[in-house]
Amino acid sequence: MASSNDESKPDFVYNVDQIQEYLPHRYPFLLVDRILEMEPGKRAVGLKAVTINEPFFLGHFPGKAIMPGVLLIEAMAQVGGMMMLAMEEHRGKLAYLAAIENSRFRNPVVPGDVFITESKLVKARGNMGKVHVEGRVNGLLTVEADIMFALVSR
Repeated sequence: MASSNDESKPDFVYNVDQIQEYLPHRYPFLLVDRILEMEPGKRAVGLKAVTINEPFFLGHFPGKAIMPGVLLIEAMAQVGGMMMLAMEEHRGKLAYLAAIENSRFRNPVVPGDVFITESKLVKARGNMGKVHVEGRVNGLLTVEADIMFALVSR
């Protein structure tokens, strides 16, 4: 669990158990395994290890497994939601997806990939927030979008 460069420093900020304290998602819909970096209300980086055991690969597509684009957007939204919900004023709230804009799918995500999402705050006002998210595999941009959230009481 510690990084190879510094034995006392963990290689993540939030593990899956801690993520579940913020997000209501559970299997099979929790699509972020770790938060690697976090600046609440500014920036977050999350990781999803994509395996052939994901239930959606049974039908998308037999013989040519590709992670569905809507689930890539959802995985990125979960990282963006974590960034918003880690802000003190939004702790304990839910982040509802309000809009998706400017989405672009550039490369497929397949079993064995490690999907890294970076979320950056574009603007926040009251209980609304907008983030720009980018998903990468091996440093290669695979998908990007602008996502708006409504932050509501549970």
